[in-house]
Amino acid sequence: MERLLLTLLLLSEGPVLSACVPRQYIFVDQAMSWTKAQAYCRQTYTDLAIAGNSEEMNRLIDTVSSAAPSSGVWIGLYSENTFLWSDGFRGGDEYRKWRSYEPDWEEKELCVRTEKNIGWWDSPCMNRYRFICYAGTQLDPEFIAVQEPTTWLAAQSFCRENFTDLATVRDDQEHQEVQKLVPSGSSAWIGLFRPALVWSDGTEFSLSSWDGARPRGISCGAASLKESDNLDFQSCETRLPFVCYSHPVFRKVVKLRLRAAGSVDLNDPAVKADLLRKLQLRLKASGATLRWREQPDGRVFTEEADVRGDEL
Repeated sequence: MERLLLTLLLLSEGPVLSACVPRQYIFVDQAMSWTKAQAYCRQTYTDLAIAGNSEEMNRLIDTVSSAAPSSGVWIGLYSENTFLWSDGFRGGDEYRKWRSYEPDWEEKELCVRTEKNIGWWDSPCMNRYRFICYAGTQLDPEFIAVQEPTTWLAAQSFCRENFTDLATVRDDQEHQEVQKLVPSGSSAWIGLFRPALVWSDGTEFSLSSWDGARPRGISCGAASLKESDNLDFQSCETRLPFVCYSHPVFRKVVKLRLRAAGSVDLNDPAVKADLLRKLQLRLKASGATLRWREQPDGRVFTEEADVRGDEL
């Protein structure tokens, strides 16, 4: 059996490497909401269109450039378009103390800082500011100022290791308590953040791979491709045509030369099923699917004097 497995793997090495096959993009000229478009793509193909690098982006543009309406087409990019507290607080009314014209929904501004006597700003998470932790519980917090500037994620880790979490601010009273801990003219991180943009399959969006593509605004968290490499974010309920993607499926017949030990009948259904199961287990990581190619009489293996190979 081991000799048979080695033969199969060597003969199958080329077609098994299907992960290198480029995605195929399919333009669907039916107006749907983003969610319904996603469901259609997952049922009919693989998912809404995803592009991980500039080459895929160019092929995606080529697919839709001649057919896409001026209103755009859905692709598989989205954001929840909501701010969440680091400690998971969901109770009560949503309290926000935004500075005028904030948040401005810039793509990289996913974390929130508070500035003395001004209000809250959404800012890039890699900026370095003081930060406010809290100890105790969500309903009875004790706020603690940490003066060493750091990034939002580093501040979150520090607060969780040494106290409870980054500060959750539920009302005006707690806002005033936090403000007392921020020096004049300074800013401090609090625990409010917005989840990053992600693709429909859950992978994080990398702006650098899109050759200068820039989101122009966000509403509800759905994205559409408009002209060239520009992205435009619209309400998820807007009805637009869309682009799906799929992975091409390749089939290849692999011929095997087998020598049965003793009186084993290779055409016995139980023997064929066991052999196929073991072969499939060995190829599981490749994503390949195997099946026997049967003759009209149901036989797979044929005994011949001069065997040139039996088909899988």
